[in-house]
Amino acid sequence: MAQSTELKIGEALPQELEANHASAPLAYRGQGTQPKRSRKKVLIAVGALALVGLAVGGILWSQRGVVTVEASQVGRQNLSAIVTASGQIMPPPGMFAQVNANSMGKVTEILVHEGEFVKKGQLLMKTEDIQQAADVTAQKAALLTARADLSAAQAAVDSSAAALKTTEANLAQAQAKFSQAEADFKRNQELYKDQLIARQAFDQSLSDFEVAKANVQSAKAQVAQQRALLQQAIFNQNMRRASVMQNQAALVSAEDVYNQTIYRSPFEGIITSLPVHVGENVVPGIQNAVGSVLFQISDLSVVTAQVDVDESDILSIKMGQPATVTIDAIPNKTFQGHVTQIGMNAIAQSSGTSAAGTSDTNQEAKDFQVVVTLDHPPAGMRPGLSATARITTATVKNAVAIPIQALTMRERRELQPASSQAKALAAAPLTAAEQKKEDQDIQGVFVIRNGRAVFRPVKTGIMGTMNVQVLSGLRPGEEIVTGSYEVLRTLKNHAKVKINNKALLGPNGPM
Repeated sequence: MAQSTELKIGEALPQELEANHASAPLAYRGQGTQPKRSRKKVLIAVGALALVGLAVGGILWSQRGVVTVEASQVGRQNLSAIVTASGQIMPPPGMFAQVNANSMGKVTEILVHEGEFVKKGQLLMKTEDIQQAADVTAQKAALLTARADLSAAQAAVDSSAAALKTTEANLAQAQAKFSQAEADFKRNQELYKDQLIARQAFDQSLSDFEVAKANVQSAKAQVAQQRALLQQAIFNQNMRRASVMQNQAALVSAEDVYNQTIYRSPFEGIITSLPVHVGENVVPGIQNAVGSVLFQISDLSVVTAQVDVDESDILSIKMGQPATVTIDAIPNKTFQGHVTQIGMNAIAQSSGTSAAGTSDTNQEAKDFQVVVTLDHPPAGMRPGLSATARITTATVKNAVAIPIQALTMRERRELQPASSQAKALAAAPLTAAEQKKEDQDIQGVFVIRNGRAVFRPVKTGIMGTMNVQVLSGLRPGEEIVTGSYEVLRTLKNHAKVKINNKALLGPNGPM
């Protein structure tokens, strides 16, 4: 019969079983206590996760409504207000000329080439002049004939004047003889009454008296006739003189027409354009249409940048203000200059062509031409080169300054607390004046105080390229919201904010 291995309580284990128990793996020891330890670990893990969740939830709850913003401190710096305008390089108005054709015909001679330096009055070009030269010759001949006629008329005047003097002398002689005959007659008349002379002597003295009297009348008539002849001669002379003047004027006109076929340099300069060639037909200007362009001459000893300034900036431009000029043809260089001329009339911008074929003018976009003279112009300039001028209109040293993007606008009602807004909505309707005041825009910035963005009105001065001067409302060292644009556009007064300037950093540091 097999031996039974059943043990009773309290009996010792057999040696074989005790040995097997001693050699058994530890994992199988104490299997009765393992479930209790696992449950304890799970409870500890769940409690830790609950604590983390409560902490994260508390943080999220505390940051509820917090807006992430970019910020910087208010500082001081030197500010300059600059007006930027584009235009082109040109000589001053009195040192630039574009010469157009004065007469119709072919170009017969071109005595210069483009880029050549010329002196004032130098012959540059000729056009066809056969008819014009013939007219000059004909007028010169007519003038010679008129002058000859004038000389003849002058001679006639001189002859008439001499004849008049002769007749006047004859009149004087006749009057003298008449006086003598009259005296002899009166004396003989007395003698005859006293019968101291014969009748024959008395009759002779009477006859001499009558003859002398007749001679005086005849001499007076000759003088009057000669004076009339002299007046006629003078009239003829004046007519001949007028004819000479008329022919002289005709000659001047013919010579002017002829001279319009000859083109000389109006001043000393460089030929900067020569678009025609020998044999080309050119035409003069007609009404509003300019004639054919023959050449362009420029005196580039003085170089200016003629730029168009927007009407919103023109009032800040003053004579003598400094400027820097950049020329597209000379990259990476700037040239110093100053304002020397400010246009008084607006240059209306053309917005296209209407259906009728006329140019429409946009009355909303207007520019004013401003001339900036370069202090030390570079060599080799050409009229028409594109240029940009940066005119410094104002400068403030050590100014309280903030970034331009920090400025924002808010309506007055937006700055009121929520409780005040609710009361305003419940109150009686506002009057027109009160409504206008509530709708009024206020310029200001958001100052960061105790973790909140508080709107503060500011008064600004000059505006630089990136920063603007603050005249009142801020102190250096205060921290203000500078971005982003989307945040500043919607940021509420007294909103909670968190500063994050990482957006301002590029791969190599601050942008």
